[in-house]
Amino acid sequence: MRTCFITGTDTGVGKTRAACALIRHLATSGRRVAGFKPVASGCERTPSGLRNEDALAMMAVANVELPYATVNPVALEPAIAPHIAAAQAGQAIDPQRIAQVAAGIDADHLVVEGAGGWCVPLGPGLMFADLARLLTEQVILVVGLRLGCINHALLSARQIQRDGLRLAGWIANEIDPGMPVREENFEALLERLEAPLLARIPWQSNATGTDLDQIAWRREALSVV
Repeated sequence: MRTCFITGTDTGVGKTRAACALIRHLATSGRRVAGFKPVASGCERTPSGLRNEDALAMMAVANVELPYATVNPVALEPAIAPHIAAAQAGQAIDPQRIAQVAAGIDADHLVVEGAGGWCVPLGPGLMFADLARLLTEQVILVVGLRLGCINHALLSARQIQRDGLRLAGWIANEIDPGMPVREENFEALLERLEAPLLARIPWQSNATGTDLDQIAWRREALSVV
């Protein structure tokens, strides 16, 4: 099973949108693809238990069906930083247990979505990077095209490399339709990010539905994932 870890330049930059689009792209290319949201805060109470909308969105587009508890092994209710939500719930996030869950998934590709940006704590002395290293060495960075994205993208890329993982590619996501000088910012990212651009997701695309099939993926998307 080939695994990639999707992170973002910040919270709210469209990691789930990109993850769902990548899952759909791989699935329509004949691959067996599963989604994995290892840690999710901001879950809602349902008759079936805590549920996270990002995890549910990934499940909806994946062609490998899994129980919810497998897709999202750590579900936390408050919509706050995961390590704080876990502490409030009296719960310790165990990366080894999460990695064991991931290892039990039978698929050609596993698309893993992180939480927030790259430098997110999971507990005392524990960062999301520590979990990512147990799952894969390949990271895809989702860059939300908005004011400040160049700084956020370059800092994230450097930290990913410092943490011992490989930036396999990046996805540009148009999250601000009114962004000034968008193309100039995009060109600056192309020049400075030392990883291939995998796709540029237009503002009109949605996180689910047939719009995901209309995203123009570059050939590198299948080779690096």
